[in-house]
Amino acid sequence: MNTLAIVLGLASAACFAVSSVLEQRAAKRERPTRTIDPRLLIRLLHRRLWLLGWIPDAFGTLLQAFALRFGALALVEPLLVSGLFMAIPLEAALERRRPHRRDMLVVVIGVIGLTGFLVAANPRGGVQEPKALAWIGVGVAIGVLVTICLLVAWRTQAATRGLMLGIATGLLYAAAAALLKSVIEKLPDHPAEVFTDWHLYALVVVGGAALTLNQNAFQGGPIAAPLTAIALLDPFTSVLIGVTAFEEDLSLQGPRLIVGLVAVAAMCTGIWMARRTQSS
Repeated sequence: MNTLAIVLGLASAACFAVSSVLEQRAAKRERPTRTIDPRLLIRLLHRRLWLLGWIPDAFGTLLQAFALRFGALALVEPLLVSGLFMAIPLEAALERRRPHRRDMLVVVIGVIGLTGFLVAANPRGGVQEPKALAWIGVGVAIGVLVTICLLVAWRTQAATRGLMLGIATGLLYAAAAALLKSVIEKLPDHPAEVFTDWHLYALVVVGGAALTLNQNAFQGGPIAAPLTAIALLDPFTSVLIGVTAFEEDLSLQGPRLIVGLVAVAAMCTGIWMARRTQSS
């Protein structure tokens, strides 16, 4: 595995953890809004705490872009889940309380599952640019899943709503990471072509939708429910995109396949438990 990509990915995770906590604290101070309500972003623009959260967010995105430049999508994105370990204790510290045991249990189960899958799969290789048909398949699959999540979120509330919005956000972040990888691959050799390429503008649209859903997810309940879903669905979906679109290789044969299936089951358990995380 690429050591530089791993280091950059872990640093990016730390930045995103700080950003998530700051943005969540600001979003919870706003009155609840409907799913995908862009007016929430407009109101948050007037909150200094939310704007402050953009500083580590920007650094995290930059580090993520460099990590994707040197490593496979299926390697870099799973590293971002390490930010869970920092975000939940940090939220508790800012609220002057101890982290809820159930929240930490959810994180531990999810991270163990994702780590087990990553080690068993050992992702590597791949093409620089997927075929058009592969992009269409990714877009349709994620579009359908996000729509289902939004329909469920519309009819639920509290941690369950935050969880469903977190799942949708994780799916969109994975798509955005794939688009970012395509953009960053072209940047060093053909910087001018980036601005005439559809990937950049698709990244802006998908990233904007993910950002809006992310803030809506942070509004209800503790950070554990949406952040666990985001932190697990983003890398896991990125692995699938890496394999199906970027043709990255996974070593899921024999015993590794069994470990991978158990790891997936652990991740599903963590997400299922996250729907009942405790309120602050």
